[in-house]
Amino acid sequence: MISRKTKYGLKALTFLARRQGNDPVQISVIAESENISQKFLESILLSLRKTGFLQSKKGKGGGYYLLKSAENIKIAEVYRILEGPIALVPCVSLNFYEKCDDCPDEDSCTVRKLMIKVRDNALAILANTTLQDLIDEE
Repeated sequence: MISRKTKYGLKALTFLARRQGNDPVQISVIAESENISQKFLESILLSLRKTGFLQSKKGKGGGYYLLKSAENIKIAEVYRILEGPIALVPCVSLNFYEKCDDCPDEDSCTVRKLMIKVRDNALAILANTTLQDLIDEE
C-alpha cells in the first residue's frame, strides 16, 4: 500500500502536468483542487523541488511548476523519493538493500524468491509509466 504522501505527490504532479504552459501554481490552488491538506502538500512539494522535479517562484504570481516535461517524469523515480524502496522487503531492494536478520540463507529463502517477482513486476510498471501516461489514461 502506498502512503498518502506518495498518493498526494502523484496527484499534485498530475495537476501541474495537466495545466497549459509553465505558469507557477499556488499551493492553495493545488490543495483545494486535489483535496489535500495545504500544510501536508507543502512538505511533499518541497521534497519534489529538492530532487529536481519542481521549481518554485516566490512572490506575487508565485507557486510551483514542473521542471521536466510529463513525458520525462517516471513514476518509479517519484515513488522512490516520496515512498522509499519499491521492494516490499529490504533483502530484495535494488537501491535500499539490507540483509534480513532472521534469514540464514537468502538463496534458499522462499519468501525472498516470491518478493523478487513482486518487486520486478511492480518495478516494470512504475519504471515504464510516466506522468504523461497517467494524464493520457484520464
